[in-house]
Amino acid sequence: MSAFAASAVVIFPESCLENGIATLNCIPFVFQNVVTWALIFAVILAVFFIMFAGIKFLRSGGQEKLVEDARNTLTYAIIGLVVILLSFFIISVISDITGVGCIKQFGFGNCR
Repeated sequence: MSAFAASAVVIFPESCLENGIATLNCIPFVFQNVVTWALIFAVILAVFFIMFAGIKFLRSGGQEKLVEDARNTLTYAIIGLVVILLSFFIISVISDITGVGCIKQFGFGNCR
Protein backbone atom coordinates (compact mmCIF):
# COMPACT_ATOMS: atom_id res chain seq x y z
CA MET A 1 0.00 0.00 0.00
CA SER A 2 2.79 2.45 0.80
CA ALA A 3 4.46 1.87 -2.58
CA PHE A 4 1.22 2.83 -4.35
CA ALA A 5 0.75 5.89 -2.18
CA ALA A 6 4.30 6.99 -2.88
CA SER A 7 3.81 6.71 -6.64
CA ALA A 8 0.50 8.62 -6.51
CA VAL A 9 2.04 11.66 -4.81
CA VAL A 10 2.07 14.68 -7.11
CA ILE A 11 5.34 16.56 -6.97
CA PHE A 12 5.02 20.27 -7.59
CA PRO A 13 7.82 22.47 -8.87
CA GLU A 14 9.55 24.66 -6.32
CA SER A 15 7.96 27.76 -7.85
CA CYS A 16 4.57 26.92 -6.37
CA LEU A 17 5.74 25.70 -2.97
CA GLU A 18 6.21 27.97 0.01
CA ASN A 19 8.01 26.35 2.96
CA GLY A 20 7.14 22.95 1.51
CA ILE A 21 3.41 23.75 1.37
CA ALA A 22 1.47 24.02 -1.87
CA THR A 23 0.12 27.49 -2.64
CA LEU A 24 -2.37 28.82 -5.17
CA ASN A 25 0.48 28.89 -7.70
CA CYS A 26 0.14 25.08 -7.84
CA ILE A 27 -3.38 25.22 -9.33
CA PRO A 28 -2.12 25.13 -12.97
CA PHE A 29 -0.10 21.99 -12.21
CA VAL A 30 -3.08 20.32 -10.54
CA PHE A 31 -5.31 21.29 -13.48
CA GLN A 32 -2.75 19.92 -15.94
CA ASN A 33 -2.61 16.61 -14.06
CA VAL A 34 -6.40 16.35 -13.92
CA VAL A 35 -6.81 17.02 -17.65
CA THR A 36 -4.03 14.59 -18.57
CA TRP A 37 -5.54 11.80 -16.49
CA ALA A 38 -9.04 12.59 -17.78
CA LEU A 39 -7.82 12.22 -21.38
CA ILE A 40 -6.09 8.95 -20.56
CA PHE A 41 -9.25 7.69 -18.83
CA ALA A 42 -11.44 8.75 -21.78
CA VAL A 43 -9.27 6.90 -24.32
CA ILE A 44 -9.20 3.76 -22.16
CA LEU A 45 -12.97 3.97 -21.73
CA ALA A 46 -13.52 4.38 -25.49
CA VAL A 47 -11.33 1.35 -26.23
CA PHE A 48 -13.21 -0.64 -23.58
CA PHE A 49 -16.55 0.23 -25.21
CA ILE A 50 -15.21 -0.79 -28.62
CA MET A 51 -14.27 -4.20 -27.18
CA PHE A 52 -17.62 -4.38 -25.37
CA ALA A 53 -19.43 -3.73 -28.65
CA GLY A 54 -17.48 -6.59 -30.23
CA ILE A 55 -18.58 -8.90 -27.44
CA LYS A 56 -22.17 -7.72 -27.90
CA PHE A 57 -21.90 -8.54 -31.61
CA LEU A 58 -20.65 -12.04 -30.83
CA ARG A 59 -23.38 -12.66 -28.26
CA SER A 60 -26.19 -11.25 -30.41
CA GLY A 61 -26.76 -14.54 -32.20
CA GLY A 62 -28.06 -12.70 -35.24
CA GLN A 63 -31.03 -11.17 -33.41
CA GLU A 64 -31.76 -7.90 -35.13
CA LYS A 65 -32.32 -5.82 -31.97
CA LEU A 66 -29.13 -7.08 -30.29
CA VAL A 67 -27.09 -6.49 -33.45
CA GLU A 68 -28.47 -2.95 -33.64
CA ASP A 69 -27.58 -2.33 -29.98
CA ALA A 70 -24.03 -3.58 -30.60
CA ARG A 71 -23.73 -1.42 -33.72
CA ASN A 72 -24.90 1.66 -31.80
CA THR A 73 -22.42 0.97 -28.99
CA LEU A 74 -19.60 0.64 -31.51
CA THR A 75 -20.68 3.79 -33.36
CA TYR A 76 -20.79 5.92 -30.22
CA ALA A 77 -17.49 4.54 -28.93
CA ILE A 78 -15.75 5.35 -32.20
CA ILE A 79 -17.33 8.83 -32.30
CA GLY A 80 -16.07 9.44 -28.74
CA LEU A 81 -12.56 8.30 -29.63
CA VAL A 82 -12.53 10.48 -32.75
CA VAL A 83 -13.67 13.53 -30.74
CA ILE A 84 -10.89 12.93 -28.21
CA LEU A 85 -8.26 12.67 -30.94
CA LEU A 86 -9.69 15.61 -32.90
CA SER A 87 -9.39 17.85 -29.86
CA PHE A 88 -5.60 17.84 -30.29
CA PHE A 89 -5.93 18.55 -34.02
CA ILE A 90 -8.34 21.45 -33.39
CA ILE A 91 -5.91 23.05 -30.92
CA SER A 92 -3.11 22.63 -33.47
CA VAL A 93 -5.16 24.26 -36.24
CA ILE A 94 -6.17 27.16 -34.00
CA SER A 95 -2.52 27.59 -33.02
CA ASP A 96 -1.40 27.67 -36.66
CA ILE A 97 -4.14 30.09 -37.73
CA THR A 98 -3.59 32.54 -34.88
CA GLY A 99 0.19 32.19 -34.78
CA VAL A 100 0.16 31.45 -31.06
CA GLY A 101 2.29 28.33 -30.96
CA CYS A 102 2.57 28.22 -27.19
CA ILE A 103 -0.96 26.86 -26.77
CA LYS A 104 0.20 23.54 -28.22
CA GLN A 105 2.17 22.90 -25.04
CA PHE A 106 -0.24 22.18 -22.23
CA GLY A 107 -0.02 24.48 -19.23
CA PHE A 108 -0.76 28.00 -18.10
CA GLY A 109 2.75 29.44 -18.08
CA ASN A 110 3.67 28.64 -21.68
CA CYS A 111 2.50 31.89 -23.31
CA ARG A 112 4.37 34.39 -21.19
